[in-house]
Amino acid sequence: MLLHHITLEDFGAYRGKQSLDLTTKPGKPIVLIGGLNGCGKTTLLDAIQLVLYGPRARCSSRGTRSYETFLRESINRQADPKHGASITLEFSVTDEGEERVYKLTRNWSVNGKSLHEYVNVKVDDEWQKSISEGWADHVEDLLPLEIGSLFFFDGEKVESLADPERASAVIESAVQSLLGVRSVEQLRADLQTLQRRKKLTEADQSALTRIRELEEQLEAIQDDVDAAKDRQGELQSVVDDAKRTLEKAEHDFEKNGGEFFTRRTELEERQAVITEQLEATDGALVKLAGGALPLRLVAEQITALHKQADIEQQANAAAQVLDVLTSRDKELMDQLGEALSERERQLLQEHLEADRRGREMAGQAERVLNLTAEGAAQLAAIDSILALEKRRAEELLKQAAEQAAALEDLKAQLESVPDADLIARSLKKRDEARQVLHHAMADLDRADAAYETSKNRQAALAQQLKRAHEERVETLMRVEETERIIDHCERHRAAFARFKGMLLQRQIDRLEVAVLDSFTRLMRKSGLVKDLRIDTERFALTLIDAEGEVLDPGRLSAGERQLLAVSLLWGLARVAGNWLPSVIDTPLGRLDSRHREHLVDRYFPHASHQVLLLSTDEEIDKHLLQRLKPSIARTYTLVHDDANFTTSVESGYWWTSGAAHVA
Repeated sequence: MLLHHITLEDFGAYRGKQSLDLTTKPGKPIVLIGGLNGCGKTTLLDAIQLVLYGPRARCSSRGTRSYETFLRESINRQADPKHGASITLEFSVTDEGEERVYKLTRNWSVNGKSLHEYVNVKVDDEWQKSISEGWADHVEDLLPLEIGSLFFFDGEKVESLADPERASAVIESAVQSLLGVRSVEQLRADLQTLQRRKKLTEADQSALTRIRELEEQLEAIQDDVDAAKDRQGELQSVVDDAKRTLEKAEHDFEKNGGEFFTRRTELEERQAVITEQLEATDGALVKLAGGALPLRLVAEQITALHKQADIEQQANAAAQVLDVLTSRDKELMDQLGEALSERERQLLQEHLEADRRGREMAGQAERVLNLTAEGAAQLAAIDSILALEKRRAEELLKQAAEQAAALEDLKAQLESVPDADLIARSLKKRDEARQVLHHAMADLDRADAAYETSKNRQAALAQQLKRAHEERVETLMRVEETERIIDHCERHRAAFARFKGMLLQRQIDRLEVAVLDSFTRLMRKSGLVKDLRIDTERFALTLIDAEGEVLDPGRLSAGERQLLAVSLLWGLARVAGNWLPSVIDTPLGRLDSRHREHLVDRYFPHASHQVLLLSTDEEIDKHLLQRLKPSIARTYTLVHDDANFTTSVESGYWWTSGAAHVA
């Protein structure tokens, strides 16, 4: 794994966006970050762990606070809580020989009493929904928390690893996870699970027992099926007898006039309705007779009125145009004048005079009616009115005849209805027969359902018995293979157990050499510790002095215990191959000048392929900076503003300000 870049936005003392380029160069694995106490060095270390592990992160500044409270209080005090804070970490890992670049962002904000946290992951610049949602599990595949905590540590607190019990827990966790011993144990557990599963399938006796049980159940259910079939036949006979009894009762009931008796109420209601309808029809005829319809009786006189009205209308028209025609004839004769011969003039004059005389005689006809325009219109409309009234009268008469006939028919039917006393016995027999048939059919339905249930149960048991026989045949065929697999599993588990012991011993041997070598390199007193041992059972760390005696860690000074703890972590990293970056906060806290020089010269340049040092100006001072300079790729200084309690990131260290690269 290689860290590329980290950006903090309104996280802790870091106001706004503060970014650090963490990339290194070949032979220059160190990124040196300087800051006075309280400037945010530990906050930066916490940020790396928080963005990776979220609520499981072992942040030193969290204490006993809940995760939500920690996030709320981690938002910069000058920032808007609704905008919140965020941490973005870019890093690369090698997966099956191919480098993949991750961009991981964890941001959170506060809205009232609610806090919302989001994780967003891009891989090779492409957003990964499933990885983002399942990041807590995915990061365990990339960098398990137990392993990550060995590479991200506070130099002031690392001294506790010199305690035997604490060292044992760290060594066991590292050996199991970091050095691959846990993978071997997991293989043994998987083989044991396979053995158990195979043994469970080797159950021929159980299969035989199951087959016998199914055969017994099948015999029992056959008896149920036969009994249900017999019951079904019996009830069918009962139903058939009840149907015949009901048919005879209904025949007798109809023979005695039962149909009319049953319909009496219906017939009476129908009679009342038709009587009411007939009365309404008669009323409509009476109303129609009170209108224009009686004029049909004087049809000849109405025809004569039409003729006289036409004569008078023509006379009036002739009288109105006579004067006009006289003027027209005179103008016509004047206009034709000389164009006509004398004979033609005479004939035309005679023709026009004859026309005027005819019209004059028509205009002298006798006026009897002297109709006004309105009277003439009413006389003209009377024929159509009488035609409509005639059709309506015919329809009403036909309807009245039909209703009268219907009443006569209903009356005849009602007269045929027998007396209630005469029909009561037949009615009772019919109702009793119906009740008997109803109960018999209900019993038959239940018998049919019971028979079907028994048949379905019988079919299901037969299918189960068939499958049981087939499974037993398959089991018998698998017995030989199962025995072979179980035998192989047992032998492989034994082999893995031996391999685990050998691997554990080998890794412990390598770790003992690496830790002792690391401690020897860093110690000022070269003869204090001559050897060390790590117990493969309890993973206890034992120091051996120059006389071959066990050395109590309590005899070591605080600085020596810190170097022992650093040596333990360094040894673990060396045995694991230095594939993870090391982030070290306050690396030289309790060490004297000689020990500091040893760490600067012998540990930091070789601790990993990438080393982030978070130091004060008194730890990596000007003298040590010069010794460390050949291995430094980048330097930064955390500058704290005491007025507003915020921290910003500037390139360069205290004595190299402004220079991002000092080597």
